[in-house]
Amino acid sequence: MPSHRSPEDEAAIRLARLTQTRAIAAGDLDTVVRYWTDDITIRRGLGHAVDGIAAAREMLDAGNGAGKLVYQREAVTVEVSTCWPLAYEEGRWAGYAGDVSAAPVVTGRYGAQWVKRDAGWLIRSEVFVALDATDDGRAASAP
Repeated sequence: MPSHRSPEDEAAIRLARLTQTRAIAAGDLDTVVRYWTDDITIRRGLGHAVDGIAAAREMLDAGNGAGKLVYQREAVTVEVSTCWPLAYEEGRWAGYAGDVSAAPVVTGRYGAQWVKRDAGWLIRSEVFVALDATDDGRAASAP
């Protein structure tokens, strides 16, 4: 079976994550969704499930206004499969009230599955786990 990994794949995934993270901070949802498959599944930090690209975009858009959280992700490791057009990313995330210039109100870890398509690497699934929060961040509850 041929290898699907190239030396550029890890760098491409890290750049895609960085671009998507910057787009989240800028409120550029058109760029954010370009890095998701149509059938993306997301498990949010406190356990809420989000299925599909429309629901995922709505989740980010719904935070506009008072109480808006801006999420930032930082890849720690990226491992590209030697057998399939898949990769696993693990990293840290933080949620900021309003914008990223403030201190984060909630932080945690995440894992993501990437799939290589003709257009490049796309996120198929993400799992976020909230691990710490300030007093403001502790108001939310897990299902």
